[in-house]
Amino acid sequence: MYEVELKVAADHDAVRERLEAVGADALAAVEQADTYYDHPERDFAETDEALRVRRERSDEGDVDRITYKGPKVDPDSKTREEVETSVGAGGDADDIFRALGFDPVATVEKEREHYAYEGYTVTLDSVAGVGDFVEVETEAEDVDAAREGAKAVMRDLDLDPDEQVRTSYLGLLLADADE
Repeated sequence: MYEVELKVAADHDAVRERLEAVGADALAAVEQADTYYDHPERDFAETDEALRVRRERSDEGDVDRITYKGPKVDPDSKTREEVETSVGAGGDADDIFRALGFDPVATVEKEREHYAYEGYTVTLDSVAGVGDFVEVETEAEDVDAAREGAKAVMRDLDLDPDEQVRTSYLGLLLADADE
């Protein structure tokens, strides 16, 4: 299964108005802190992979998830294999990774508003130190059809899929830190 995702920088107020106008369903609002790790034997920046622990806070409580993201498989989107599992909250996953030699690279903090529309999740992200973005994503086997559907959703929201940002939030945060 692939996570097919398009992301653009956008004004959230305008997108919220469009989401309401097209009848999207508002879902949860959450706060996330994603800590990314370097592998002790290979450079994830070179292999275009990612390993993270996500701490998510919402009205339903806290949850931690471990996620592996494989290299991008599509030059026209941020599509990649993604494997994720929930673990107990409280930092145990971080302790395990550090004990195994995985070094934390950075933590990306964001506030997210999720919506459901046309079989896609539309997320309004406010990313600390990076800016405001809108992601349109779904899980699919047929990458081409899912990508074209995501572009249609973006157009419905008056967003231009040709302005997509393929760099991860981690990459954007680290690039800003280097400047």
